[in-house]
Amino acid sequence: MDESDSAAYDQKRERQKRRRLTPVWRGIIETGFILFLFYSNLLMGEFTRSNAMHGRSLVVAVFDIFTLTNLWIGTVSALIGYVVVEFLRGKI
Repeated sequence: MDESDSAAYDQKRERQKRRRLTPVWRGIIETGFILFLFYSNLLMGEFTRSNAMHGRSLVVAVFDIFTLTNLWIGTVSALIGYVVVEFLRGKI
């Protein structure tokens, strides 16, 4: 293997290292996305219910959904979802 082949191989491996996320970062991103979907769904339901009943604004609905209880439920659900998806990803 000459010097140009070695340099090309090193460049290719370096690009692969940069592109691939570590498992921890991938877990954080996927869990965050699941949490985002949870809060989006919660916001849609809260805004629809509160706006239909009382004519309140979106700001009031946002303040209603961001509680410690909802954060706890969302985080636990996101972690469970992540574990299930990783298990299924390993099976398939």
